[in-house]
Amino acid sequence: MAPTTPDTNQRTAGELLPLVGGAGNITSVAHCMTRLRLGVRDRARVQDDAVRAHPAVLGVVEDGDTYQIVLGPGRAARVTRWFGQLVEASPVVAPGTGPSTVPVPVPVPVTAEALAERGAALRADRAQRNATPFKRLLRRIAAVFVPLIPALIGCGLIAGLNGLLVNSGLLPGITPALGAMASAFLALLAVFVGVNTAKEFGGTPVIGGAVAAVVVFPGVTEISAFGQRLSPGQGGVLGALGAALLATAIERWCRRWVPESVDVLLTPTLTILLTGLVTLYGLMFVAGEVSSAIGTGADLLLASTGAFAGLVLGGLFLPLVMLGLHQALIPLHTTLIEQQGYTVLLPVLAMAGAGQVGAAIAVFFRLRGNRTIRATIRSALPAGFVGVGEPLIYGVSLPLGRPFVTACVGGAAGGAFVGLFSMLGTKVGSTAIGPSGWALFPLVQGNRGFGVTVAVYGGGLVVGYLAGFLATYFFGFTSQSLKELNTDPDPEPDPNPEPARA
Repeated sequence: MAPTTPDTNQRTAGELLPLVGGAGNITSVAHCMTRLRLGVRDRARVQDDAVRAHPAVLGVVEDGDTYQIVLGPGRAARVTRWFGQLVEASPVVAPGTGPSTVPVPVPVPVTAEALAERGAALRADRAQRNATPFKRLLRRIAAVFVPLIPALIGCGLIAGLNGLLVNSGLLPGITPALGAMASAFLALLAVFVGVNTAKEFGGTPVIGGAVAAVVVFPGVTEISAFGQRLSPGQGGVLGALGAALLATAIERWCRRWVPESVDVLLTPTLTILLTGLVTLYGLMFVAGEVSSAIGTGADLLLASTGAFAGLVLGGLFLPLVMLGLHQALIPLHTTLIEQQGYTVLLPVLAMAGAGQVGAAIAVFFRLRGNRTIRATIRSALPAGFVGVGEPLIYGVSLPLGRPFVTACVGGAAGGAFVGLFSMLGTKVGSTAIGPSGWALFPLVQGNRGFGVTVAVYGGGLVVGYLAGFLATYFFGFTSQSLKELNTDPDPEPDPNPEPARA
């Protein structure tokens, strides 16, 4: 991917805005590690083909109520900032009226047309299947944690740097400061979860933060629940999530029944009082037991059945993403990071991306005669190596069918490799969620030192690449499909044609 500057990011935002229906069609603007996430009023006003054809766009994903434009790590946050400013500054223009103030380039797509259409159909079908109440709830819970990812990454990298300095004995005067920077956010993570939960579910964010702050308040040691003294942080992010959800429900009930003249006094008081009592004498204990079970279960799973567990988790993660069920794992990752400093599940699941990359490389070699599919793979592979898999999934493997299955085989092999080392006593974890592929290297952490942890994770990637490649190369195509696909639907004209003979 070409380097970007503030000017190119601003230009990208300006070019994308009219393609999604203009400022009047946007209801929300947010981003995660790799995607610009938009809420749109009228889906019909979004020009899908033009968005996908934009040179800065790596892919498009529809996930329930959000239209997500894949831009890649780093660029997503910068483009989102400019996009939000343009939305706020732009007048609302009625559909079909007003001049276009931004020239919109529409480059020729590099994807094979048939695969692009099939990928779009699969995306639409997945969005329809994911529009269930349970999956919508999972998406809303995931939306609570997604804004926390940048801070988790930053603090995770600082924690890794601090660990290297402590182990090497270098700069002893600065390591306490780095330790404080790395740990402070995690110590107050429950408060941020409370704020985001209330915001997402229709409550007052500061009230959500206030009730969640009870979970981490040092004074809870003076309180007993279920015959046990409470401890600060007991229940962690799960307790904070439950407290903020309860507070939102109580607050909304109060808004309906409390007279307006005393609403400003009674509603926040009753909300914090009732939620605080339930949190202290019930939620913290219950959530603490659940959190402990999650940590113990993850450790036991990989320590006792690591290779098998890794095989299953790595092999099924891509289908979980397709079904929208992967979002249920975000609170689990966050709980493990809060408890242990890293999540042992993410490196295993990241192997699915390695299998996808290996499968795409095999498709590239098998379809030597198809120039357009090979061009798609060439443009999408760099993003795939750093953990952005959507262009390869929706542009190559999923529309082709079998290569998606063989990509899962590669993920299973890589997951089994990492899981095997967990069985042998070498844990591999990640101090943050969001990145995968090569982008996860700076964030890996374990119990055997940084070098060993990096070597095991890197070995898993290599195994995933190789297994995905070999499975796809030998089993990814039938003889008939290989014959049909291994021709170029749009061949370049011969620059030196032979003259016609009489």
